[in-house]
Amino acid sequence: MSALLDDSVNRQRSRKLTGEGDEPKTASGKSYKSKAYRWNREKYSRKRRFFDIWAFVLLWLASLWLDSKNWSYWGGVSEEKKVARRRFQAIWVRETLLDLGPTFIKVGQLFSTRADLFPAEFVEELSKLQDKVPAFSYEQLEVIVEQDLGKTVQELYHSFDPVPLAAASLGQVHKAQLHSGPEVVVKVQRPGLRKLFEIDLQILKGIARYFQNHPKWGQGRDWMGIYEECCRILWLEIDYLHEGRNADTFRRNFSNCDWVRVPRVYWRYAAPRVLTLEYLPGIKISHYEALEAAGIDRKLIAQLGAKAYLRQLLNDGFFHADPHPGNIAVSADGCLIFYDFGMMGQIQSNVREGLMETLYGIASKDGQRIMDSLINLGALVPTGDMSPVRRSIQYMLDNFMDKPFENQSVSAITDDLYDIAYNQPFRFPATFTFVMRAFSTIEGVGRGLDPEFNFMEVAQPFAMQLMTNGNGHDTSSSIFNEIGRQAAQVSSSALGLPRRIEETIDKLEQGDLRIRVRSAETERLLRRMSSAQMGTNYALLMSAFTLSATILFVSNQVWPAVAVAVLAAGAGFALLRLFKRIDRLDRMS
Repeated sequence: MSALLDDSVNRQRSRKLTGEGDEPKTASGKSYKSKAYRWNREKYSRKRRFFDIWAFVLLWLASLWLDSKNWSYWGGVSEEKKVARRRFQAIWVRETLLDLGPTFIKVGQLFSTRADLFPAEFVEELSKLQDKVPAFSYEQLEVIVEQDLGKTVQELYHSFDPVPLAAASLGQVHKAQLHSGPEVVVKVQRPGLRKLFEIDLQILKGIARYFQNHPKWGQGRDWMGIYEECCRILWLEIDYLHEGRNADTFRRNFSNCDWVRVPRVYWRYAAPRVLTLEYLPGIKISHYEALEAAGIDRKLIAQLGAKAYLRQLLNDGFFHADPHPGNIAVSADGCLIFYDFGMMGQIQSNVREGLMETLYGIASKDGQRIMDSLINLGALVPTGDMSPVRRSIQYMLDNFMDKPFENQSVSAITDDLYDIAYNQPFRFPATFTFVMRAFSTIEGVGRGLDPEFNFMEVAQPFAMQLMTNGNGHDTSSSIFNEIGRQAAQVSSSALGLPRRIEETIDKLEQGDLRIRVRSAETERLLRRMSSAQMGTNYALLMSAFTLSATILFVSNQVWPAVAVAVLAAGAGFALLRLFKRIDRLDRMS
């Protein structure tokens, strides 16, 4: 949910959300027609959902197939035209996901973390998905509250504003007051959401199975595993009791920080579809003019935002995975306020050691060491030939890591990683990509608050702490420890060398030793031979169709002759294209 502003601003936003006077719009400015918004109901047609979802998938696959054909580009293909078409297609995908409703908005947001599955243009567009949609009625809200909490709204709350402060695809937030006096916000889930998830996820399971068995899209990708992960995250996000527990954990982690505030959960008024939280109004962190008008130091807020996320990641291992500016506000006295704890990330204890090993590899510009550490972290899936991956990492180290650490940009590093990851055996875990996206967002907000803000300057002391394993030793001690570790590793390798030589000789004697050799010249020759064989087939087809057309024409069968002649022309066109390909292979050799 977006930041809670003062009541007058919220009232204006609420009228827009409920559609008073204007047709409701999404964050992209696109109007929600009744046709596009037909998922917002308590009962759904399985057949209609099946048709809508599969129509989108098949249309997307058809456009991807068309984009892969050079002849589909007017005036010749170029990299600029491919990028422009991918960007246009990514915008269409984002808008279609908004039309398909909550399940696909959330799936799109999750896929925005999978740079190994989608090109950079899709990752960028999907990360813009904002699920602001028209609010549902107050009457529907009353039914949900009474069903989950066992009492009416009037019995539970002293006052309850029927106009929502904010509305999203999963639910909406209303301001209220408890009988005991405190002002609160009540988050209520959208009616029929669980039923919609059940229908959509069943259809998505069939789509995932189709992609898993696809000869091209299924290679090297675990689509069923991705589907299971999406299901797990989606079901957790619509469980408001789970979100309440996340909020409590987050608040405890920052209990000794007087510059961070987290809403308290009122558990007596909490249920799977209803969550009551402390009302903590503030100024949205990206409303720079409002911050200045309130006399708040923008530079200090930028520093505090970066420190808060570094603390979450490196100290607590529990971090906010959806840190867009709407989920962070600033109080009147300059404290950060965090909202919406439905999507959180957690760093496992063994990941810290893997990150240390990766940092040492970056410091020494050792591509092999970085690749090994990423495999151990699960960010890389080993394949038969990992040399292209190692060369990509080494190229990035040699060309992009030549600046001092404090002059680096998180966004630039993330873009470089995503460019390398696409169509490579990189499999960035969701936690890793959530972290990178969170840091990129915080860096963008920080630079909006302070044009001179540098995230890496704030991160440097935390990185040094990580590299010294947080034990308070200085860097020189850490380096000596690393030298000692490497010396021990060399000694171990030397002692194990005779045994490895003996095992290699045994495999050679038994015929188990396999040698893989790649020859670019041989591969080109084989492709040329295959193309020549295909050309022979096209030539035979063209001759047969031409002869058949001639015989039919002589026999006064004009229209059949024309049809066969068209087939002959198609075979001839394919033959000409094949000749061009063979000519290109000849020039390469």
